[in-house]
Amino acid sequence: MHPTSYAQSAEWFSTWFDSPYYHLLYQDRNHDEARYFLDNLLRHLHPKPKERLLDLACGRGRHSIYLNEHGFDVTGIDLSAENIDAARAAENERLRFHVHDMRAPLPYGPFDFVLNLFTSFGYFDEEAENVVALRNAVDAMQYGGKLVIDFMNTERTVRELVAHETKHVEGITFELHRHLDRDFVVKDIRFVDREGQPQHFQERVRALSVERFREYFYLAGLRLGEVLGDYDLRPYVQAESPRMIFILKK
Repeated sequence: MHPTSYAQSAEWFSTWFDSPYYHLLYQDRNHDEARYFLDNLLRHLHPKPKERLLDLACGRGRHSIYLNEHGFDVTGIDLSAENIDAARAAENERLRFHVHDMRAPLPYGPFDFVLNLFTSFGYFDEEAENVVALRNAVDAMQYGGKLVIDFMNTERTVRELVAHETKHVEGITFELHRHLDRDFVVKDIRFVDREGQPQHFQERVRALSVERFREYFYLAGLRLGEVLGDYDLRPYVQAESPRMIFILKK
């Protein structure tokens, strides 16, 4: 399968992530928090300077760039051509970016660590595709390599779901509506763009439990080492933790 073949479909993430309004809506994401988490992860995982890291679903590369600044050899992949175009401005001999769909085999690697951060998983309508993506990641890893998946704590997220929110960003008013649709947490995003045209985008993330993840890991041939619950890397507590952070080994 060609790496970009999935991207020709009308899947929500193939259009929304390429939209400039996606980055406008989320421009206030906490970069300090992201760096704090990465610093803690590096201390926890102890990657060696010569080891290679893959940032799986890297967006515009903020995590890849930060890891590279710490001296690591980093490859970032993302489905969005717009994201990768932006990230490539930071490329160097130990930092590179590629447009790639995680459901297609990875021609890059092998990697010692694969990082999938900030709920960049569970987007696909077909559940089997989640396992395919994990198997592709495993195939691109060294034996004994580690995979980190950082996902929302679904139980808490669903319990505390905010049904409606309005955000005003640089003259654009975003109306956000959240609900559960079968097995997905759905966010509808409506706004009028700068040309005066009404726009509607939707985010759909599968409401995955720890148990469901464990099934995926088994099918992908991964061994689960730890489940952590926040960016301080404290143990996961199902009812309370904001995150589910899985540390896995090939």
